[in-house]
Amino acid sequence: MRKSALMLSLWLAAAAGAPLRAQAPLAPEPAHNPLIYADVPDMSMIRVGNTYYMSSTTMHMSPGVPIMKSTDLVNWQLVSYAYQTLGSPDAMTLTNGKSTYGRGSWASSLRLHNGTYYVSTFAQTTGKTYIYSTKDIEKGPWKEVSFAPSYHDHSLFFDDDGRVYMVYGTGKLRLVELTADAAGIKPGTTEQVLIENASAPAGPDINLQAEGSQLFKIKGKYYLFNIVWPKNGMRTVVVHRADKLTGPYEGRLALQDKGVAQGGLIDTPDGRWFAYLFRDNGSVGRIPYLVPVTWADGWPVLGDPAGKVPETLALPPNKRLIPGIVASDEFARRKGEAALPLVWQWNHNPANSLWSVQERKGFLRLKTGRVDTTFLLARNTLTQRTIGPVCAGSTSLDVSHLKDGDFAGLALLQKRYGQVGVENRNGVKSIVMISAESEKPVEMARIPLTQNTVYFKATCDFIDRQDRAMFFYSLDGKFWKPIGGPLKMAYTLPHFIGYRFGLFNYATKTPGGYADFDYFHIADTIVGGK
Repeated sequence: MRKSALMLSLWLAAAAGAPLRAQAPLAPEPAHNPLIYADVPDMSMIRVGNTYYMSSTTMHMSPGVPIMKSTDLVNWQLVSYAYQTLGSPDAMTLTNGKSTYGRGSWASSLRLHNGTYYVSTFAQTTGKTYIYSTKDIEKGPWKEVSFAPSYHDHSLFFDDDGRVYMVYGTGKLRLVELTADAAGIKPGTTEQVLIENASAPAGPDINLQAEGSQLFKIKGKYYLFNIVWPKNGMRTVVVHRADKLTGPYEGRLALQDKGVAQGGLIDTPDGRWFAYLFRDNGSVGRIPYLVPVTWADGWPVLGDPAGKVPETLALPPNKRLIPGIVASDEFARRKGEAALPLVWQWNHNPANSLWSVQERKGFLRLKTGRVDTTFLLARNTLTQRTIGPVCAGSTSLDVSHLKDGDFAGLALLQKRYGQVGVENRNGVKSIVMISAESEKPVEMARIPLTQNTVYFKATCDFIDRQDRAMFFYSLDGKFWKPIGGPLKMAYTLPHFIGYRFGLFNYATKTPGGYADFDYFHIADTIVGGK
């Protein structure tokens, strides 16, 4: 019986004059899927004693390759990033009209070998494969090596004999050997085909060929996980196994339910097994799931007894995603604290001279350093994930130092973005709501503003993939008024990432102005217009 039902029964008993009997303590609810209702795709996971670590994809965001930690496999918190910036070509710095939306660094591979943690990734933006290593996964520092080519969706693998490999590719999967220190391709090595057609277990008609390789060695056998998408079907897990790394491999269809796919295996200290996977879930992004695994005849069997993705799991209950994955920020910093908590990422590489949490204590200051013509190409938009099933983000900002042509405020960032903010046009400040639902910015509302402090809020409803956002403004931080109408959010492949809350300020005429943000608050509820 849930707590609400218990309280109702007690109330009804009291109202009827019945004596109240002591109730046994309520057992905690089990964990449930989705594991994390937020954009955390392409997970790679390891267990170190009683602690789990996970890496994920954030593509064009900076810093990149987030590292998360859990002690129960259910509740996660950000602890590190593998890199601060992925190089600085024009596409990464939003310079000369270039961007790297939907690219940047993709699916990573996390491993622990001989006391050193390795996380590898690859980038279409630079055409390189990257390997980051550290002795301390939570505090760093991380050492970087990179080399060409960019090995697509690779799995970094340390075999028992000390040799190091990568499995990579799409459909036709290949194997390449690295140097013993995983610093590059082993001289004289020859790439070889590992599996000619890894999609075959899912049938002959394939929409998306097998990719997302993750390789494991368990009790002397090699297991290779991939995602594949049959035509007129759903995203599917296929597994291959072999007695030798080089094969031959035999494959099976391992899971086909709800489109939950791509990931690998993890075990618990008490000997249970799970598959960590993710699901495309509309505009909130690609969200993680856990699926129980049993073993039969040397094969991992994914799902509940019916072969389906369960709603609940025999694991500790899910806690809130706040503050482990997202968090509110008052922008007040004590001595020794990081300038920005790990929940924040910049849209592309930041211009570090143009932001500060020190110039005005308790405020984030975003300064303009150049002229931009569009929000998507403006630098220094500071972002956090949105979370489901619903969420709200709000901020207060001082716009007294905006220059003519400046626009500052709160956004929901994706290709079909929405913005609410203050624009200074010819010396007149106005509250403006912009919708790019059509993939072109359209001004939906403009309200004259006669004060320098203003409050903005955006809400997101992801229930049943409604993907509906609303924007609000307030003149006193208490009473909110909707502005501009709803935004129909959509997950677009050009950006390939879930919607993000974004704090922005950019110039369209003259650089040198700035906006001061007093706070950013995030909630996992949607409150009405007041």
